[in-house]
Parts: sequence; C-alpha cells; structure tokens
Amino acid sequence: MNDTDNKVLLITGASSGIGAATARMAVEAGWQVVLAARSEDKLQKLVQKLGEEHAMAITVDVTDYEDQRAMLKTLLERHGRLDAVFANAGVGGEPGGFSGAPVESWETMVNVNILGAAYTLRATLDTLKQSQGHLLLTGSVAGRRTLAGSMYSASKWAVSAIGYGVREELRGTGVRVTLIEPGPVDTPFFDEPMDNSLTPEDVARTVLFALSQPKTVDIHELMVLPTPAVE
Repeated sequence: MNDTDNKVLLITGASSGIGAATARMAVEAGWQVVLAARSEDKLQKLVQKLGEEHAMAITVDVTDYEDQRAMLKTLLERHGRLDAVFANAGVGGEPGGFSGAPVESWETMVNVNILGAAYTLRATLDTLKQSQGHLLLTGSVAGRRTLAGSMYSASKWAVSAIGYGVREELRGTGVRVTLIEPGPVDTPFFDEPMDNSLTPEDVARTVLFALSQPKTVDIHELMVLPTPAVE
C-alpha cells in the first residue's frame, strides 16, 4: 500500500485545468479525492473517469461561505477525515487595466480568488488541524511580480499574503502550508492556446511533489515557470 492510501484530498476548482490534472495524478498516487467546483456536469464526468471508488464530486460556489461549510460536511459524512486541501479555485481578469477593465470583473476576482480561498481555509482548518494535514493554495508568479494594470495580479498578491499569514497562524499545529505559484498555464482561463506556457499537468506534478514530502519537510513555496524558448 502507498502512504497515501485512504488519505483524502479536497480540491476546489477541480472541474478543469490545474484542479482536474491534480485530481488525476493524486488518484494515481493513491489519494482519495473530493472534487469541488460549480460545474456539476464536468465534475461528474471526471468522477466517472477516475472511478467512484476513488473520487466524489461536490458542487460548490466558493464565494458562498455556507456552501463551503456544507461541502466539508458532505465530505466528512463519506470519508470521516480530511488530510489535504488544495485551494485552487480562481478566475482571470479582463483587459483594460485599472483605467478601463470592467469593474464587475474586479468584483468577481476578489470574490473568487481572495474570499473564495479564505472561505476554504475557514471551512477546513479545524479539520486539517485534527489530521495535522497539508494546505496548498494556488498563487501565481503574478503574485510575485508587478504587472501593469492587473487586478488579477493584485488578487494573487493577496493569495500570497494569505499563505504567509495562515502559515504563521498554524505554526505549531503540525499543518503544513504550501503556495503553488505557476507562470502562464495553458488552461480554459485563456481563449486561445498560449506560446511557451506550462500545461496543467506541469503544475499538478508540483502539487504532488509537495504532497509527497515527509512530515518533517515543510515546503513553503514552489514557483514553476516554463523554460524560456530557445532563441
């Protein structure tokens, strides 16, 4: 048996992209996965691919705290434990910068990228403390560098701050906190394929690397970027 057999990993934003790729790799590594997102159809298709003995789907709106609390209740009713949480749900922005982008897009990013992650923490941290588990958050290289006029970048700077802050809050509890900070990823975020970008699987391998470390190893941040194109 693997060390991960019967351990439970919750992934938000699991219906596509990084979340779905992480779910596939986690099941291969022996995890039980709980897939949370808004799209019930996509979640159910993924569960069928992974096998109902390995995966379950929970439809959730991460911007609704009570919805996230209900998500945890459903998870615990089936599994009775939670060993790792990947707070991965996020949305991109629209062009125009601070002078021209639709303000509604800012509200969506704040609600999903910042409050959604914070609500996931609030809903799950007590349970993670009981298991001395692992919390991972999807940040971004955009949360480490200044991007002109980017509210998306600002939201990911906030996720970085959340990661640092919750790590200090959890110091001494046995819960580890890892920020996953990818560069450009070819995901449904973007309408057209990107040149010289990461794949969701590239980022998923990073997540599984962090999860695979022994309890004595606390990886704080993993920034993963595409190799620069050969000139």
